[in-house]
Amino acid sequence: MAQVPQRFFDALAVRTWCGLSLRALGRAREEIDAINVYPVADGDTGTNLYLTVESAVAAVEAVFAAHETDDRPAGAGEGAAGAGGGPSLADAVGAMAHGALIGARGNSGTILAQLLRGMAQVLTTGGDSGHTGGPGLRLALRHAAVSARQAVAHPVEGTVLTVASAAADAAEDVEGDCAEVARAAYEGARVALAATPGRLPVLERAGVVDAGGRGLVTVLAALVETFTGRAPEPFAVPHARVEHGAEHPAGEHAPGKECPEPDAGNGPAFEVIYLLEAGDAAVTRLRQRLDALGDSLVVVGGDGLWNVHVHVDDAGAAVEAGVEAGRPYRIRITHFGQGDAHTTASVRTPRERAQRAVVAVVPGEGLAALYTEGGATTLLARPGEPPASGELVQALRRAHAREVVLLPNDAELRHTAAAAAEQARTEGIRVALIPTRSAVQGIAALAVHEPERRFDEDVVAMTSAAGATRHAEVTVAERQSWTTAGICQAGDVLGLIDGDVAVIGADVAQVAATVLDRMLSAGGELVTLVIGDEAPRTVADHLETRVRETHLAVDTVVYRGGRQGALLLVGVE
Repeated sequence: MAQVPQRFFDALAVRTWCGLSLRALGRAREEIDAINVYPVADGDTGTNLYLTVESAVAAVEAVFAAHETDDRPAGAGEGAAGAGGGPSLADAVGAMAHGALIGARGNSGTILAQLLRGMAQVLTTGGDSGHTGGPGLRLALRHAAVSARQAVAHPVEGTVLTVASAAADAAEDVEGDCAEVARAAYEGARVALAATPGRLPVLERAGVVDAGGRGLVTVLAALVETFTGRAPEPFAVPHARVEHGAEHPAGEHAPGKECPEPDAGNGPAFEVIYLLEAGDAAVTRLRQRLDALGDSLVVVGGDGLWNVHVHVDDAGAAVEAGVEAGRPYRIRITHFGQGDAHTTASVRTPRERAQRAVVAVVPGEGLAALYTEGGATTLLARPGEPPASGELVQALRRAHAREVVLLPNDAELRHTAAAAAEQARTEGIRVALIPTRSAVQGIAALAVHEPERRFDEDVVAMTSAAGATRHAEVTVAERQSWTTAGICQAGDVLGLIDGDVAVIGADVAQVAATVLDRMLSAGGELVTLVIGDEAPRTVADHLETRVRETHLAVDTVVYRGGRQGALLLVGVE
């Protein structure tokens, strides 16, 4: 069914554009992931763009919900929003930009967030008008391209930046309404995208166009559909030839034009992303500090809130630089797997779906490695940053299996995981959700997983193993509060058994020993200890010795969990 066209760029047009972009990126996600070779070949550009736009959509929908505009007549894109209690254009584009900023993922998602912010900076300065026309859209596209380029420490041609500039150039040559401007921008971007292999040798060798640019063309196609009611005809982007030295079918290198490429095989090991509350001067110093630490540096935002993205070998130093600049939060650190990043890559051929897979949410890098070794697809959850349902759906898709067992490993994720499972089922994936409340229960479930069994039998066995595992954790209280064990003060060491505070103390080893004794008083054959980075180095040895001396028939296994939030996780089977 054709989309109802919008005559002006108003709040309803923003909402329509965001929704169409999300649907289009959902359809193109796997294709974009598959051609992702620059700046790192980690195969997630399409997913990152989707999650970035998903966050923008949520912010825009929240604005409309707050203004209760659901009863507005369809197709009333005439600048009426804001006149009858609905959101104004400034409200909508501001929400779009803010949502993209706080939800930006990866290099391309961060740049897209800045493109949307650049547009919003123009569209929110139009005075009291609730809409803008073709001239305003032209200015917005130009400012978006300029601001995105300024946000990248070392802009490279042949990337999404080139595609954004080409879209703005093409739009400037058009005198007309929003539909004509959007159509020109889309065509300019499409032509520039086809030429990206001629600008960047790593794309030519792989035989692909730039993945981030492909995503931007998809978003601009949705903009055309917003104003015309119809999506542009599907296009075929010519790929460069893979043979070294082959003629560039998409265009030759411009004379004198530098054509940089990544240092294959020797790039940084970590991607670090965080939101940062800081002033402009502090961010200027931060850029210099991070630029010296690594590459692929993109810092976007303003007005005291920034999204920082960089690839480094020393992830801790990148975070410490943020602490010196202001208040970093929503910190995400991803380790590039061997052979999937900063290496000479080729196009990924579609692989056949596996019959069965396990997807697990894990709280630390150490556990992520452990689960991966056990054959699971993992989703890393930072302390205080539970994954959204969209991220869980992406993980279920990434498992690339007909049947998936989902281990949320957190009681708070029960509803989110259920929603993700339901969404995946609508896409033809058979999903079984095991309500694991701790990563140690997930370890027990994964230990009995047998893909050769019938699906139902495997799920029953895994559920039984998880249910038979009592779980506990030792952590530090952040503030004074009432608990089931009494009043705790900030800094107290807390021992939680099955989610409830059971012990309050001052010494980590002593609290951990008390918790372990209470759990083993009900029996047990195996103790699993997952030690966090912030736990005392001696706590594992202390607990192992205690179990060995007081519970002769009980075995103990110890894992290093990394930055997992809790000092210690305990499982007793």
